[in-house]
Amino acid sequence: MANLLWLQGGACSGNTMSFLNAEEPSACDLVTDFGINILWQPSLGLELGDQVQEILKKCVSGEIELDIFVFEGSIVNAPDGTGNWNRFGGRPMKEWVKELSDVAQFVVAIGDCATYGGIPAMAPNPSESTGLQFLKRDHDGGLLGKEYRSKAGLPVINIPGCPAHPDWVTQILVAVASGRAGDLTLDEFQRPKTFFSSFTQTGCTRNMHFAYKVSTTAFGQRKGCLFYDLGCRGPMTHSPCNRILWNRQSSKTRAGMPCLGCTEPEFPFFDLAPGTVFKTQTVMGVPKDMPTGVDKKGYMKLTAAAKGASPAWAEEDIFVV
Repeated sequence: MANLLWLQGGACSGNTMSFLNAEEPSACDLVTDFGINILWQPSLGLELGDQVQEILKKCVSGEIELDIFVFEGSIVNAPDGTGNWNRFGGRPMKEWVKELSDVAQFVVAIGDCATYGGIPAMAPNPSESTGLQFLKRDHDGGLLGKEYRSKAGLPVINIPGCPAHPDWVTQILVAVASGRAGDLTLDEFQRPKTFFSSFTQTGCTRNMHFAYKVSTTAFGQRKGCLFYDLGCRGPMTHSPCNRILWNRQSSKTRAGMPCLGCTEPEFPFFDLAPGTVFKTQTVMGVPKDMPTGVDKKGYMKLTAAAKGASPAWAEEDIFVV
């Protein structure tokens, strides 16, 4: 039996709503099949007020062993580093997070806000929000610091997304609860490589249009690549969104919606590309942000060749979602 405690900081509850829709395994499966004991979770816990404080205090003191501490939402440090804008259980939430992280066997950050600070941490960041171990790309900017390790010897396990896919969450929790956390290989942003080693573009049904530089110009169109005009970040975003489909049905790009890059530290990219996120930023017709591994000179040669080789049917080919 693994004890799990889940708290929310500066959050919209989107990751909790995603988690409750998990299918493989479901939230119920975690309890009935995988031996996870949910001590408390904001949408599932029966306890209120003083009862919740008592659970937290017993975890901090060691009276209740805390195996998995899950955090959703940003760490709110305002005003002036005190954290008083986000109080919980009679004190700033950030204080509970620090103490619970110190006693937990494993710490899991779920969603973009908990991993990198997310939307609340965008400039000018009035809430002084950060993630648990990152502030955007800054590994020294998070609450716990770069050198933090849980009692099991791991850094925070980051599962980003806005929200994170429910099955990423439940499958990682099962791995941790069943003693297989040591098998998890984390990337430079502490994301499990089992989910975040490939790109959103992998498995995209529009890859043929990407290769032949056939662009779509409006949301919902069933042909054309979304990268060239509508700001799709699929070629440079690490996620399995086109391999592990949402609701086992579809994905943003399959439905004609550009990938917004929500599993990357810079999301939502307003600081880097002021203006709309639904328009590809270009310089003299060349996208400012290149697909990972492609330089501007190589891109210009590639697109010229692709346009010249594009068959007539590439402009007419559509797919049915």
